Amino acid sequence: MNKIIRTVLIIIVIALIVTVANGFYVLEEGRQAVITQFGRPVGQPVTDAGLHFKLPYIQEVTYFEKKILIWDGDPNQIPTNDKTFVYLDVTARWRIADALVFLQAVNNEIRAQTILDDIIDGTVRDLVNKNDLVELIRSSDFSPETMTNSAVEIENLRYGRDKISAMIHETASNITPQYGIELVDVLFKRVNYIDTVRLRVYDRMISERKRIAAEKRSMGEGQKAEIMGKVERELKEIISGANREAAEIKGKADAEAAKIYADAFNKDPEFYSFIKSLESYKEAVGQNTNLVISSDSEYYKFLQKLK
Repeated sequence: MNKIIRTVLIIIVIALIVTVANGFYVLEEGRQAVITQFGRPVGQPVTDAGLHFKLPYIQEVTYFEKKILIWDGDPNQIPTNDKTFVYLDVTARWRIADALVFLQAVNNEIRAQTILDDIIDGTVRDLVNKNDLVELIRSSDFSPETMTNSAVEIENLRYGRDKISAMIHETASNITPQYGIELVDVLFKRVNYIDTVRLRVYDRMISERKRIAAEKRSMGEGQKAEIMGKVERELKEIISGANREAAEIKGKADAEAAKIYADAFNKDPEFYSFIKSLESYKEAVGQNTNLVISSDSEYYKFLQKLK
């Protein structure tokens, strides 16, 4: 009898321990929980980490992530407003903002990814269809110096890729709260051309670079002509100045030489006349020339005086 009572007591103690243990649960950091009773939510979501109590066996705990999660969509081929197809690879960050609404509307993260597929992909397709290709391939902080598109496209550029991404985030964020989801941001991972468009873009880039190169060459030729004209003008000024200075020096030298000649002539007119005669003979008579001088010539008279 005592053995039976002891066994019953042990069973009761174990049952109590199990019951008490089932009434407590530990919520880890970075997670949140919703208490359900017979499948229906009870109370508000539990977001504080630590030890918490629930009714044993009757209530169940459903755990959800509190941290930011990543959504990655499949790359899609989407036409732009100017009828150009592009490949878009989009990603987003999201988190469960209201676990109770999330449980009731979505239930789990796998289904949440599917819902985000529909919301974000639809919003991306809608906004891409309303904008031209240049809006998607240019960032919002573009500058005219970095542009390779035509002037018309530059003038018509309204948003840029970053602003369109913000517009997608804003539009999709108005839908996700009904699922208990907060959309943190939406980003373009990659924007790429399809093959046919890529070839046209390459041709256009080549022609644009050629145009820029021709413009640079034309500017270079203009600057070259300006520099050469300046050099030629400065060279003429230098030569003119040098010629003028040379003429002045030569004039002064001729005047000084004439003065010296005049002074020499005044000191000994006959010797000066003799020297000039010799100079004239030197220019007039060659090496193989025989000179016949009459006895009454001035040159003969000079030779007679030297004896």
